[in-house]
Amino acid sequence: MTFSGHLHLEASRAADGRTVLSRQSFCAPFHLSKPYWDGVALHVQVVNPTAGMLEGDELETDVTVSAGASLLVTTPSHARAFRVKGDGGVLNRQRLRVAAGGWLDWFPEPLVPHAGCDYCQETAVNLEPGAALFFCESLGPGRAARGELWAWRRLELGLSLRVASTLRLRERFALGGDEAAGLAKMAGQPSAWIANCAIVGPGVDGADWDAVRALHAPPLWVGASRLEGGDAWTVRVIAPDGQALRSTLSEIRRLLARTLAGLSVDLRRV
Repeated sequence: MTFSGHLHLEASRAADGRTVLSRQSFCAPFHLSKPYWDGVALHVQVVNPTAGMLEGDELETDVTVSAGASLLVTTPSHARAFRVKGDGGVLNRQRLRVAAGGWLDWFPEPLVPHAGCDYCQETAVNLEPGAALFFCESLGPGRAARGELWAWRRLELGLSLRVASTLRLRERFALGGDEAAGLAKMAGQPSAWIANCAIVGPGVDGADWDAVRALHAPPLWVGASRLEGGDAWTVRVIAPDGQALRSTLSEIRRLLARTLAGLSVDLRRV
């Protein structure tokens, strides 16, 4: 069975200051656990009841954060792309929009590609001037316990980020498993876990980026770069294992929360 599933969400600021879902629509393989407001952000946890993405699945995500709203989107477990037997793979399109004065914290668990999978993800982020964003996508090398390191058939992760309709960042990760394994080995981390983050918002240039860069301590690799135009940065992490990646991202979020108050949420409650 394959799915043409969608997830459409719009977060809006209510009269009492809370953020609520003013629009929601979803179908398999997407499901939402009960959202809750913690005083900082509306927590929305996206669940995949099928346990993973299967050959032929076409997925569409469309998330809008309106002016003054604050939204955290997470997942409870790793996303999994399963082996394909034919010519079809998985196509996952994601569109994220944030209005002026809105805040989006996009922080799902890592993607774990299974051996023989074919997965393509395209993410387009559009921010109005004055919008704020913490976007993170992360990747595991595969099911290490089964000896499936860097064993996918095809993996493509594309990201475009626009602020006020101006393209600020375009990236594409499109490596065969053998190529990725070679790079990981060259970095001294044959089972590396990888994260890519984009951080945008008023005052972001004033965050303690030196403290973020100071986390770099091989075999843990951390780098931070300012995007042209200001108040927009990227952070990349290469960690020796999944727990090291999780701990490092938590520390990066803690350091940046001094500037981006939306990152002060308690993820342990999610």
